[in-house]
Amino acid sequence: MRIGIISDTHGSLHYLNKALEAIGSCDYILHAGDILYHGPRNPLPEGYSPKDVAETLNALNNIYFVSGNCDGDVDQMVIRHPIQSPYTVMHIGGIKIMVCHGYKEPLDDTVAYAKRCGFDLFVYGHTHVKELRKDEDLVVLNPGSTSLPKDASHSVAVIEDSTIRLIDILSGDMLGELKM
Repeated sequence: MRIGIISDTHGSLHYLNKALEAIGSCDYILHAGDILYHGPRNPLPEGYSPKDVAETLNALNNIYFVSGNCDGDVDQMVIRHPIQSPYTVMHIGGIKIMVCHGYKEPLDDTVAYAKRCGFDLFVYGHTHVKELRKDEDLVVLNPGSTSLPKDASHSVAVIEDSTIRLIDILSGDMLGELKM
């Protein structure tokens, strides 16, 4: 079982394609929000083309979305997969997963909720900063931003064989690793 995790594509076809290449062939792809639009940021991310990003994502049959702060009702009109809000829960390959963008509630409160509910993995986006850590029995993961990173590297995450890896989508370098 291979799971790719991306977030904060912000309408960049260039970086979405790099992210999809970096995660490779996956059974599931989870997108932690901020899909098509960039909000009030300058400059626009390289390859900014929300329409082409929507078309690329619509061609995938294994992708699941949560809504981010830059996502709106109009996005659901052009993306054929449900954009769930404020979070989605999944059970994949024996892993109980909660995904949210991470902007509506304080992160510590959401992590505490995920722990109380017995999730194995909590995925969030929003900060554009990678995070991979264990909090008791819960793994907390932010794959970083594919298009507008605030920590100097465009990144994604891949889960395979109970190992989570953070990957730089430009160099292919592994940026972090954690066994579940």
